[in-house]
Amino acid sequence: MQLQWNSTIREQLLGQGLARLPHAVLLVGPAGVGKAAFSEQLAALLLCESISPELSACGQCQACRWLDAGNHPDFRRVAPDGDEEPEEGAVEKTKKRSAANIKIDQIRELEAFVFVGSHRDGNRVVLITEADAMNPAAANALLKILEEPPPSVYFILVSSKTKSLLPTLRSRCRVIPFGPPEAAAAAAWLAGAGLEKQAARYLNLAGGAPMRVAQWKEQGQLAPIDALVESLVSPPADPIALAARWDGLLKGDGMFRMENLVEGVQRWLFDLAQERLAGETRYHGGWPRPKGVEKLNPNALLAAWREINQFRRSARHPLNQLLFLENLATHFLRALRPVA
Repeated sequence: MQLQWNSTIREQLLGQGLARLPHAVLLVGPAGVGKAAFSEQLAALLLCESISPELSACGQCQACRWLDAGNHPDFRRVAPDGDEEPEEGAVEKTKKRSAANIKIDQIRELEAFVFVGSHRDGNRVVLITEADAMNPAAANALLKILEEPPPSVYFILVSSKTKSLLPTLRSRCRVIPFGPPEAAAAAAWLAGAGLEKQAARYLNLAGGAPMRVAQWKEQGQLAPIDALVESLVSPPADPIALAARWDGLLKGDGMFRMENLVEGVQRWLFDLAQERLAGETRYHGGWPRPKGVEKLNPNALLAAWREINQFRRSARHPLNQLLFLENLATHFLRALRPVA
């Protein structure tokens, strides 16, 4: 699937043909803007045995069929241990993992692949879907491989958290930055994905990343997101009652998790503070605004926003879910007290 908003990046990277393509590229940018879709297309192009004049994989040759079936002998995908799929694909996916790291053994397994000849007498491709998930030992092992790779081997790294990567690793790659598309292009893509209604609302919340919104739809998160915002617009005064509402959201059938809820509360506090200080919001422009925002203390809002960082650190594995939610609700409601 070609994403029109990334056509300029494609032209910059491939405009001089595959012969000038760097042997290691790092695709960076926020989740949901098409990095992984781009990486999959680039991998397919490098392995295709019947490339079109427009520099696209044909999708019909034996190499393309093997890649599509997941058994191409000259392709390796590296993802966090325990995760069978990339972080983002045609619709960027995030799965709950038993382990969040790419370990050194996964990188060492690439050595035989990289330094042994190709099965098809063509290119070999390594796709690392969440490069920022490499632990330090794995990153250093990859760095050694990248020092002198064979000429027919290409590395494609994808990352949404480039600050977690070793600077020396970044320096070995050509960094390709991705950003959100223009609002009109994003809305048009979401309309094609069946999300025309209230697309702008969710795009604001996703930082303009349309594929993240599509992921929310696929994972059944849109209804819980709406319900969470509704609970924040008109919250009950009792933190126990508010926590009970949130607990119900987490027990739904979709993939709305505790970390999603905590992030949603934190973003709401940020928007309240920004609206109080600058008269605008960043994430919730499409939702009704609560009454009495002008009476809130922006310092208290920002203090609660910072405090909730502590909740985010333990959101995946709270010892007691309801108690965790009651504590979170207490911090949230305390920040909503009007200025004396």
